[in-house]
Amino acid sequence: MKKLRIGILARIIIAIILGVACGFFFPEALVRIFITFNSIFSEFLSFCIPLIIVGLVTVAIADIGKNAGRMLLITALIAYGATLFSGFLAYFTGSTVFPYLITPESSVEQITDAPELLPYFTINIPPLMNVMTALIMSFVVGLGISKLKGHTLKDCAQEFQHIIVMLIDKVIIPLLPVYIFGIFLNMTCSGQVFSVLLVFAKIIGVIFILHIFLLVFQYVIAGFIVQRNPFRLLYRMLPAYFTALGTQSSAATIPVTLEQTEKNGVSEDIAGFVVPLCATIHLSGSTMKIVACALALMIMQGISFDFAQFAGFIFMLGITMVAAPGVPGGAIMASLGVLSSILGFDESAQALMIALYIAMDSFGTACNVTGDGAIALVVDKIAKIMKR
Repeated sequence: MKKLRIGILARIIIAIILGVACGFFFPEALVRIFITFNSIFSEFLSFCIPLIIVGLVTVAIADIGKNAGRMLLITALIAYGATLFSGFLAYFTGSTVFPYLITPESSVEQITDAPELLPYFTINIPPLMNVMTALIMSFVVGLGISKLKGHTLKDCAQEFQHIIVMLIDKVIIPLLPVYIFGIFLNMTCSGQVFSVLLVFAKIIGVIFILHIFLLVFQYVIAGFIVQRNPFRLLYRMLPAYFTALGTQSSAATIPVTLEQTEKNGVSEDIAGFVVPLCATIHLSGSTMKIVACALALMIMQGISFDFAQFAGFIFMLGITMVAAPGVPGGAIMASLGVLSSILGFDESAQALMIALYIAMDSFGTACNVTGDGAIALVVDKIAKIMKR
């Protein structure tokens, strides 16, 4: 018999349901055990964030840099521009709509605080470096590796990347449901859970509508450039969209995305170049989710924000998540450092971000890969113009 596998989304949903249910009857002593685990795990997560950035981003920058050329630069600029557009779309929509949907919990300093229930003990695990140091180090080393002819440093970076991927896949992701369980268990005990779940439902509805709008907008632009019906172009990409819903991975969906992109009339060489590259650097759907969720949580907690703060966050987020696709939970993991350093998210707020992100993970990935087809159409048109 095949071993039954439960996906990360199902595990997170089960953890939330159990956390809410158990919060009504668990004794305080048992609740404090999970609060203790969460305290230790959050310290461990804070320690890992700079390592995740160095491990993933360094190799991604090195791999992109070695293929430097005009088409790479054009594709990267278009993909980054699309990612920034989705981030600012989420910000302006959220800052306009969310205040009407979300009531700040002014009586609570932090969403997941329960001052009366403290961990039995804590362990301090300071990170080796701060987030900005890790990011700059990744760029310096990654660009350096791309210019060197030797392989020693590159091999070391790739082996370290494998360690980080295993850390995410074998340690952090499996323990996340326990962490989320503890968060919602604590919230139930402190009487905050129902307001949080109501906010979750509202945020997911708004982001889903934004995803549909973003895909239509991308293909309208692409259709205008290539002088073809944008809705037919988008319709042909639906197999890639639904494949991504099932796989939750941009990398795993590449064969389907590639096939449908070629059916849209993109030349084989351009499609073979753009689709795998955009699976790594184009993150419109993921960026939209993270920006909208971060904004909603700040409004709920009554934390003030401004455009300049979020503008810096969106620009940095687009760069930080370059290496995220293909790694389970990689996008949200890579963004935790920026959430902490720019928006000031603590461990509890980061846990809610993880829960919200994973709840919509399939839709974000589907938005990413479907948008890759629009970018391929534009790059193909530019390539044809350049050959004239």
